[in-house]
Amino acid sequence: MRIEQFDVTNRKIQLLMVIKLQQLKREELPSLTYKNLEDYLSKMRWKRRQPTSLHQAADDVLSIRAEQVVRYLTHQAIVEGSKESLDDFQDLIGGKF
Repeated sequence: MRIEQFDVTNRKIQLLMVIKLQQLKREELPSLTYKNLEDYLSKMRWKRRQPTSLHQAADDVLSIRAEQVVRYLTHQAIVEGSKESLDDFQDLIGGKF
């Protein structure tokens, strides 16, 4: 008997994620993508503790708040930005260095 995993690859969890994504897009974050939500769950919420049951995973997904996702995405942008050089941002900053 195969043990079911409750992560972002589980079809039931994916359905819940789509429902939650539509709610977040409608209410607060119109530009949020499925990938953003998937990354938040797998790299932040479930990084150290995977849900062991469907109801636990469903509670995790459905209890996500917009500010949690924004905080995660902001942190990721800072981390990614710190890996770049100033020359990579020249078109945003303008002028010559």
